[in-house]
Amino acid sequence: MEYEVLTAYKEALGQGRSARSVAFDSKEQQLAARNLFLLTMKPVLYVCNVDEAHAATGNEYVERVREAVKDENAEVLVVAAKTEADIAELETPEERQMFLEDAGLQESGCNRLIKAAYGLLNLETFITAGPMEVKAWTYRKGWKAPQCAGVIHTDFEKGFIRAEVIKYDDYIKYGSEAAVREAGKLGIEGKDYVVQDGDIMHFRFNV
Repeated sequence: MEYEVLTAYKEALGQGRSARSVAFDSKEQQLAARNLFLLTMKPVLYVCNVDEAHAATGNEYVERVREAVKDENAEVLVVAAKTEADIAELETPEERQMFLEDAGLQESGCNRLIKAAYGLLNLETFITAGPMEVKAWTYRKGWKAPQCAGVIHTDFEKGFIRAEVIKYDDYIKYGSEAAVREAGKLGIEGKDYVVQDGDIMHFRFNV
């Protein structure tokens, strides 16, 4: 099995292609490939900096990049550094949104870059909120509630009892934790709950 994987990689690398361009069907081959830890197997995000006029659509050079890496299983992102600098100078979210709309964009390139990088690395974010601070925590997609609790502190995972979960969209809709509770939208989840991107969580634990 490993010989087949090595042979496939040798052929690809000999042709100047990256290891990302080689696909394997069986789980055994995929595992053997991962265990090689080849540099060109790592996920890649190509970021193309364009002028302001092509911030929304890209240009012929962006298309050349897309064509060059089409077999790499890589992502191509278009940003305009000058536009991003102008957005950063604006004081209010409303002003920034108006600027983006005038440029034909829905969100800034910085936001899209962060989201793309998280997606490429299979990462997501949950949120904790209290009277002193609101904080975002990064976890691997597919993790369950106790694992995410352990991101905050290992004691949280060891003594995990349950998680109180508010969906981000529900919080935006109702405006406060109390209103979410009154609407019956607060979820009580156990050890098997798979945390979702944007969940607002309060962990109950006992050590």
